[in-house]
Amino acid sequence: MNAQKHQQAAVVAFLLLAPLAAAAVDSATRAVECSPRRGLGNVFEKLKAGEHVKIAYLGGSITSQPGWRIKSRQWFQQQYPCAKVDEINAAIGGTGSDLGVFRLKHDVLDYRPDLLFVEFAVNDGGAPPERIHRSMEGIVRQTWKADPKIDICFVYTLTINMLGDLQAGRFPRAAAAMETLADHYGIPSIHMGLEVARLEQQGKVIFKAQKPKTEEQKQALAGKTIFSPDGVHPYTDTGHELYLQAIIRSMQKIKNVGRPGPHRLGAPFVANNWQAAKMVGLARAGLSAGWKKLDPSKNSIARRFSQRMSEMYKADAPGESISFKFRGTGVEIYDILGPDCGQVIVHLDDRPPRVVPRFDAYCTYHRLAKLTVGHGLADTLHNVRIEIHPDQPDKAAILAKRSQRMDAPARFDDIAWYAGAILLIGEIVE
Repeated sequence: MNAQKHQQAAVVAFLLLAPLAAAAVDSATRAVECSPRRGLGNVFEKLKAGEHVKIAYLGGSITSQPGWRIKSRQWFQQQYPCAKVDEINAAIGGTGSDLGVFRLKHDVLDYRPDLLFVEFAVNDGGAPPERIHRSMEGIVRQTWKADPKIDICFVYTLTINMLGDLQAGRFPRAAAAMETLADHYGIPSIHMGLEVARLEQQGKVIFKAQKPKTEEQKQALAGKTIFSPDGVHPYTDTGHELYLQAIIRSMQKIKNVGRPGPHRLGAPFVANNWQAAKMVGLARAGLSAGWKKLDPSKNSIARRFSQRMSEMYKADAPGESISFKFRGTGVEIYDILGPDCGQVIVHLDDRPPRVVPRFDAYCTYHRLAKLTVGHGLADTLHNVRIEIHPDQPDKAAILAKRSQRMDAPARFDDIAWYAGAILLIGEIVE
């Protein structure tokens, strides 16, 4: 199985086990496919004028698939043939808005988009509404602070676990939390899965199944659409096509409301939102002597993630450390999980040290991740030191949780740690 499929499997397992609450943030919130609110006046003005338009897609693995992202960009191009429509693919599988808010500038804003689609309702499915508010509002406020003419649209996808809520006429928890922000800022939203849920309830869509291979199987499913193979990630030609149709229907409504002009930030929805979230280069920290900066032209792991991590460092000896001071309320490390990774000891101020593995049951390949050091801290000076633990975690036992095994033991025989940046709500103190 390739890395993308492993990544998708990781998302599936997380989502199916996440404690999704049936109740929405606002139980009176009725699920609708599209809420145009203040529209997308700026991007439609540019499209109609035949100008160059860049559409950014910030989301998880459903957006990283060659599905609704590609299909929607192509639709915009077809509808406005005199314009030039490009995409900014800022999707990373298995990640939510709590990472998206930190990587927003690097992955999206530096490319100067005209329209930003934000898709995190699935990967934020297990997060409390308060955290969703902080990170999603951070995305909105960062975007409009950088350029108040960037239009934003929230889009919601679904998993098999979310069908019940939608079929009962209510948004699942994460989408409901995002809707309160959309109301506050006048941001249009589209639930691409509402029609899917309706069709599934009518027996016209099979949400999770393998595609039929024989004529007999095809005849048995005549008139029915298979949405996804795993209950999460849509098939490109069926599930993602249904998502596209929701976009098309919604854009017919959205384009008729709103006027071009700068978006006003106004008062925040939550005072402790993550507008100040940023990525800081790891070189700003104190690195022990054993750290090596990886060259993407020579190192395959650095090359694979070079679009997301401007720099990547590696250390693989016990006691090698990263240390720094910062003033602020939250800090994480943007890093990599993988077969050769070990575990680290996290020291924050005078708190007891924590041992945190950088290896999990999906580590048959390398993938982007983040190591949480601390959030909700007092806005004062903090000391951070993270060092490589001398012992490996029990990798065989960890992999066995998913019936995986070490296919080539030499690949797993290390305690390496790959790190690329500091994710910070605050400022580094030199």
